[in-house]
Amino acid sequence: MSDVTWSDEVDEVVSGDLTACLAYATPAGGCVVTPVATVGLHDRVDGTVSFTTSLGFGKKLERIGRDPRIALAYHSRTHSFASSPQYVLVQGHASVDRNPDRALLEQTIRPAAERFLGPAQTGVFWDRWLREYYQERVVVTVAAHRVVSWPDQGCAGQPTVFGPPLPGDAASHAPPKNGTAARVDAVRAARRLDRLPHQLLGYLGGDGFPMVLPVTVTPGAGRVIHVASGCDLPAGGRRAGVLGHRYGPQLIGLAVRQHTGWLDVVADPNEGLYFPHTEKSFRAPANKTLLLLANGLLAKKGMRAARRASEART
Repeated sequence: MSDVTWSDEVDEVVSGDLTACLAYATPAGGCVVTPVATVGLHDRVDGTVSFTTSLGFGKKLERIGRDPRIALAYHSRTHSFASSPQYVLVQGHASVDRNPDRALLEQTIRPAAERFLGPAQTGVFWDRWLREYYQERVVVTVAAHRVVSWPDQGCAGQPTVFGPPLPGDAASHAPPKNGTAARVDAVRAARRLDRLPHQLLGYLGGDGFPMVLPVTVTPGAGRVIHVASGCDLPAGGRRAGVLGHRYGPQLIGLAVRQHTGWLDVVADPNEGLYFPHTEKSFRAPANKTLLLLANGLLAKKGMRAARRASEART
C-alpha cells in the first residue's frame, strides 16, 4: 500500500496499457530493462500497480528479491485501451507473492489477462501443456514511491511528479575492472535494435530507483552505440541497460533485444555513447497457437531449472 495518488490521465494509462517495461537493479549497480504484460493491473486507492509472471521465468524475481526498488515504464499505447499520449514511470517497492490465492488468479488476474490477450486455451492437452504457464504464477505488486508523467511518449517537456521530487543523478560509477569498451558487436547490435519500434534506456537514479527513458539508437563511430533522448540523460559514466522490443495484438509476434553495458554522457545532455557488454534476444512466433506452445515449453523448462536451483541451495 502507498500514500502516492495520481491523476485521472495517469490512471487511464496504467489501467489501459497491455505492457510496460520493468527495470530492476543488477548486483553491480547496473540496470536490466525487460517488457512485462501488466494488462492494466493496478489499484489506485492503494497506490499500487502489478504484473504477473510464471515461476518458470524467475531470474528477475531473484533480482527483485535482492533489491525491491523497481520501476515500470508505461511507454506505448500500442494495442492499449488508453488514448493518452503520456509517458508514465512508476517507481516503487515490489513485493512478490509466490503463492497467490487461487481466487485472486481466477477472479482478478484471469479476467484482466483475457481482456488484453483473449480467452485462455483449455482442454485436455492445453490444461496439461500450459499448467506451469497459467497456474504456477506469481503476482508482483509495486507500492508506488513516485509516479512521473511526461506530456508525450518522447519525454519532451516538463514532467509532473506525484510523490517525492525527482532526485539528482547518481554519481558516476567507477569503470568495470575489465574496462568500459564494448564486448559485443555494437554496430550489429544498434542495427538490430533500430528494427524494433520501442527502444528504452534504464539506469539507477540518485535514490537507487531505476529511471527508464525512451531513446533512439544508431550505430556510432567505432564499437559504440549512439543514443539520443528527448530529455536529459545522466551526466558522466555508469552501468545501464538498453531494451528494444516489438509486440502485436495479444502479444503475438513479440520480439525482444536486451543489453547491459556502459553509458557515457559528456557534452550534450540529450545524447550519449553506449558500450554493450552483454546481449540477449527472444522472438515469439507470430501465431497464437505456436506462441502458447512455446510459452508452455519455456515455463516447463524454467520450472525444472528453478527446482534444481532450490534443491542445490538446500
